[in-house]
Amino acid sequence: MKMEAALSRIAPHKGDRTVTPKVAVLIPCYNEEVAIPKVISDFRASLPDAEIYVYDNNSSDRTVEVARAAGVIVRGVSRQGKGNVVRQMFADIEADAYVLVDGDDTYDAFSAPDMVQMLVTDKLDMVVGVRVTDEQEAYRSGHRMGNAMLTGFVTLLFGRSFSDMLSGYRVFSRRYVKSFPAMSEGFDTETEITVHALGLRMPTAEVRTAYRSRPEGSESKLHTYRDGFRILKAILTLFRSERPLSFFSIVAAIFAIIGIVLIIPVLITYLDTGLVPRLPTAILSMGLMVVAFLSFTSGVVLETVTRGRQEIKRLFYLSVPHGAREPQQEGDHNW
Repeated sequence: MKMEAALSRIAPHKGDRTVTPKVAVLIPCYNEEVAIPKVISDFRASLPDAEIYVYDNNSSDRTVEVARAAGVIVRGVSRQGKGNVVRQMFADIEADAYVLVDGDDTYDAFSAPDMVQMLVTDKLDMVVGVRVTDEQEAYRSGHRMGNAMLTGFVTLLFGRSFSDMLSGYRVFSRRYVKSFPAMSEGFDTETEITVHALGLRMPTAEVRTAYRSRPEGSESKLHTYRDGFRILKAILTLFRSERPLSFFSIVAAIFAIIGIVLIIPVLITYLDTGLVPRLPTAILSMGLMVVAFLSFTSGVVLETVTRGRQEIKRLFYLSVPHGAREPQQEGDHNW
């Protein structure tokens, strides 16, 4: 009874009609034979009416067999990388609210009803589960520092961000999922997910949720330095594509400053003697200023193109319904 009441709280009421959202739990997996049974059982208990999907990414252990034995829908993705799995899940599955969670049993499944309820009742597009833990092994200091640095970098570039930008526990609306381009391939998908919401100024929220260590026998697939540099590269790439004027203005400023620094001694000598003894330096400085001007001009042109592209993305995003449809009555065609 308690678990059945969880989804009833999520369903908004329209007069005497109740709209029950269709919830899908999406679990990307790679070699999670040890952890996946508990993840499935916990989400089945917390969201008893939700459909649970496990997408396996070429596991070499018994993840697929164990997940199928648990009675959930299991599908495979041949292209390696979490980003490829997320892209396939978002393309395949039709629902009103999507719960995306890692299959390593580190996130609290019983936070999901509150996250879904917040998404539906407040008409949000994304709710991020902010990890809270006292376990050092669960969330190592190096990962905390890296997350904080990357989050701060995104805030600097885009004006705002989230407390836990790299969280693997999120709830999405239908219109977020169906408007998300999903271009990344690996663990940088969380960065792309964050920037997509920031770029379209979507309504979002955060919920603090318990975070724990992996179960014994389960190993992390995250490589701290390699994936950290990959995420940093993704941020710079997204900054260039989403804020081209700012990006190329910074590049232009760097070239212009170097050019000015180089030309100052040459200019002083010319004013004193009327001669240009270091002609190659003068030519180099002039070339750097030309590159700076071209960079700034490129930023202006690309900013116009990006504005048009963002308008198209925004219109497509708005064309997708947020969530559950109301029960249809004769002559009733409203969402």
